[in-house]
Amino acid sequence: MNLIGEHIDYNDLPVFPMALQRAVRIALRPRDDGRVVLHNVSPDFPTVEFEIEPAIPPYVKGSWGNYVKAPANELARRFAIWRGFEGVLSSDLPVASGLSSSSALVNVVGLALAHINEVSTEVREFSPVMADAERYVGTRGGGMDQTISLGAKNRCAAHISFNPLRMRHVTVPDDWCFIVADTGKRAEKSGAAQTAYNLRRKECEEALRIVTGYVATANITDKLCIRYPELVKAVNADTLVEAAGQVLQGNLLRRFRHVVTEADRVEEAVDRVFAADVTGFGALMDASHASLRSDFHVSSAELDELVAVAREGGAAGARLTGAGFGGFIVALADRWTVGGVLETLVADYYERRGMADRIDDRLFVAVPSAGASFDRFRA
Repeated sequence: MNLIGEHIDYNDLPVFPMALQRAVRIALRPRDDGRVVLHNVSPDFPTVEFEIEPAIPPYVKGSWGNYVKAPANELARRFAIWRGFEGVLSSDLPVASGLSSSSALVNVVGLALAHINEVSTEVREFSPVMADAERYVGTRGGGMDQTISLGAKNRCAAHISFNPLRMRHVTVPDDWCFIVADTGKRAEKSGAAQTAYNLRRKECEEALRIVTGYVATANITDKLCIRYPELVKAVNADTLVEAAGQVLQGNLLRRFRHVVTEADRVEEAVDRVFAADVTGFGALMDASHASLRSDFHVSSAELDELVAVAREGGAAGARLTGAGFGGFIVALADRWTVGGVLETLVADYYERRGMADRIDDRLFVAVPSAGASFDRFRA
């Protein structure tokens, strides 16, 4: 779950997520051939069966099996893996929610195949492989989800930077409570939201190209900046937004403004955690959501309403988490106010919408948890 730094990992800018106490799990036995057979305990997802080969053809768009094929395809391409497995998958992660269930699925299959084919799973090497693998489904995402899912530590969030990949673990104060709440609206990154998601990345790239050209000729900095990380390091966000206003307009200006101000918020948020400043961190979450709503256009009426209800209930801050377009929000409270926030969310959102059933799946307090693991057992 991303605490702050949304839609900037694919711009190579640092982010600040944490892993949840929920998981995707596979019980498996290796095979002596290249067949992969994966059964799902949920009847909503049919058995996936395919052969490992250098270029594995995808299923139809939107099939859950493409997230199983994705790591197999990438590992076969990079490492010529040959050995498959038969397994059973279970999950308590909400699907299409903004909580990285797709990356968890890619990671768990990738870990299984890597271990039985003796491929290194060291996080700094393996995480970029899994990020590349997930693009098999057509979404041009970044590397945040895969990295935190693989490398997280208990009680910690992580400041993650890219190219080169680095993780700095930051202990979350014991009295901070991150509340995760479902709008009830699915956010299918492999479905309708995929085109909008990929368009945002394209717009960010185009905005960067134009602004870096202007910065290079307008004496704003004497450093060569061709990527977002160099640009935000060389020039402060206010100056960048002012400069962008000279050469960008409309959505390109809005996308650029979100990216550079969100990058600033990530760095400030880490400082607020070290200072145990729950109010300051909450204010940054509010600002992030406002930017995602007004500049990046990835919020929705349901997300905005749920954020507002959380704030009315006493949350220090709240924002959408994940790609947006639906899914979950994350709200911050402390141990003295968390009960009131939860009660308000139930009464003023879920009960009013007739969504109080399965409330434990829709609403819970996230626990900063360790990343993925692989255990060997023999019957």
